Amino acid sequence: MRTYRNYRLCIWIFLISLCCWSCSSRDAGDAGYFCYNESTGIASLDPAFAKNQSIMWAVHQLYNTLVEVDSNLQIKPSLAIRWEISEDGLVYRFFLRPDVVFHDDPCFPGGKGRRMLASDVVYSLQRIMNPATASSGAWIFNDRVKEKDGFLAVNDTLLEVHLIAPFPPILGILSMQYCSVLPKEAVDFYGPDFRSHPVGTGPFQFVALEEGQALLMKRNSSYFETDERGRQLPYLHGIKISFNDSKATEFLLFRQGKLHFVNDIDASFKDEILTKTGLLRKDWEGKITLNKHAYLNIEYLGILVDSNNALVKVSPLRLKAIRQALNYGFDRRKLMLYLRNSIGIAAESGFVPAGLPSFDSLEVRGYRFDPIKAQKLLEEAGFPGGKGLPEIRLLTVPIYSELASYIVREWQELGIPVKVEVVQKSFLLEQTAQSQALFFRGSWIADYPDAENYLSVFYGKNPAPPNYTRYNNPAFDRLYEKALTETNDSLRFELYRQMDRMILEDAPVVPLWYDEAIHLVQPFVKNFEPNSLNLLELRRVEINEN
Repeated sequence: MRTYRNYRLCIWIFLISLCCWSCSSRDAGDAGYFCYNESTGIASLDPAFAKNQSIMWAVHQLYNTLVEVDSNLQIKPSLAIRWEISEDGLVYRFFLRPDVVFHDDPCFPGGKGRRMLASDVVYSLQRIMNPATASSGAWIFNDRVKEKDGFLAVNDTLLEVHLIAPFPPILGILSMQYCSVLPKEAVDFYGPDFRSHPVGTGPFQFVALEEGQALLMKRNSSYFETDERGRQLPYLHGIKISFNDSKATEFLLFRQGKLHFVNDIDASFKDEILTKTGLLRKDWEGKITLNKHAYLNIEYLGILVDSNNALVKVSPLRLKAIRQALNYGFDRRKLMLYLRNSIGIAAESGFVPAGLPSFDSLEVRGYRFDPIKAQKLLEEAGFPGGKGLPEIRLLTVPIYSELASYIVREWQELGIPVKVEVVQKSFLLEQTAQSQALFFRGSWIADYPDAENYLSVFYGKNPAPPNYTRYNNPAFDRLYEKALTETNDSLRFELYRQMDRMILEDAPVVPLWYDEAIHLVQPFVKNFEPNSLNLLELRRVEINEN
């Protein structure tokens, strides 16, 4: 234990010295440290709890998974060189790289990181499933991987994954940060402190964490990846993450060159930077780089449709015609232009967002603004011009109140009496989980790059979450179950589109927009490329201020 205390003392001294060091002051030719701010903080560096973006971004730097998703949403090798799938789709065999080592750390004899083995992958994946871990990702293998001997180390470089039934999206699941590979020695050595002292195989290695102040990582000099020219990755010397909770201060630091990028643009200054069409304003051109990319997230309004729920039985939203009228009753494109500065795409297709391989706006035609159709549907429902229609409450969180009010004003012009009720996020989550919210704001970010992840939101056998609307359609469920066993991508994608069309017809949701990731980047930062999962990818980033 004395060794551990001494080690912690050393890293605190190092942390203090680096925190005093400016990210913008580098020796000529020195790539230096990549600096960014995480305004929400980072709750844990344990991959078993990588449930939100701030944790996922940090974990992605420190660890690797068997496979990963590239910028085109294709699965590619990482710790695994290649893989084979049995004819029945039940066994996946992964052939591992023999040259991967864990970071040097006091948890190992002599502090020297050892070679990663197939048994480490087994341990890491079983740890997620172990109830004692209490991982927020425990669900990812439920009813998919066999509980007993689901993960087998055949030898040091060969791993087998045994499924209960064919499930083509399993590769996407194995690319999630939850599935990062770590050594048992570190978990045993640090115990509860493992959350703040990670040990992985990733391109960057943990140095120090001062909660509420900063997280430091340094380049992993033993990292296994190289670029096309044989140059070892990563190029950066390290990463420094600050935890300033003020977005205004974050933007000020970015303008001063002390941060290398800003994720998303706060509503308070987006009009200062962007035109309504989503371009940089003239006075910012050349000073910063605007980086936009499709992001697998849909923003929507959810409608509780459980016909057995007492609240639904007395609500006008029980009527499909009313739900469809809501979908036709506002202009998504105008919403995107005036309130979102064209960040994102109006959701005029289905629930599955643009960016996924199965997305096809011609095959899945959604709702566009059509007040005439909306009025006709109101009449069919027995409420011509909205006459006699009871007031509908829309629950939303403060950050979306302006957007909700805009939509509601358009509905009110059609005679649909909707009232916005702003509540705290914790209350909204509680209400939707308990099926007490009839009409609510929601979003769904992809856990893995497959439309099944979005369609699972409507599978009748799923609880809330993810099925917050309590949608239950036996025909939909049959297609969903059929898609899970279909190994032919083209046929599976067509099943996905059929399900999406069912959702549009029954209208348990009002799709708003398909999101875009938007970053402001310093012009001297090179090779900073976004991806549809909005992961922070820094392996190939270089900083050249000269």
